[in-house]
Amino acid sequence: MALELNDSNFTAEVLRSDIPVLVDFWAPWCMPCRMVAPAVEEISKKYADSLKVCKLNVDDAPMIATQFGVMSIPMLGIFKEGQLVDEIIGAVPQNVIEDKIKLYIN
Repeated sequence: MALELNDSNFTAEVLRSDIPVLVDFWAPWCMPCRMVAPAVEEISKKYADSLKVCKLNVDDAPMIATQFGVMSIPMLGIFKEGQLVDEIIGAVPQNVIEDKIKLYIN
């Protein structure tokens, strides 16, 4: 299950994580965000040992979204060692997300 992020836990959960993190930048009113959500949840289960999966509602944490250049949602950000190393923009199939995250997990 994806971890819900906010202003108070983002640094600890994402930037200080010992393993790569997939952050789903989303909003409840965003239809493409809802389309990609099941794939994100499936990935959180499938890669639980090697990848942390989190969700950040951009309406609730606009400063974080701005900090990482989120211009359109859904945006899936891949963080490794505290850095945003890659991103996927738009509703894409699960296999596309998995192909991208496999580049960053051990």
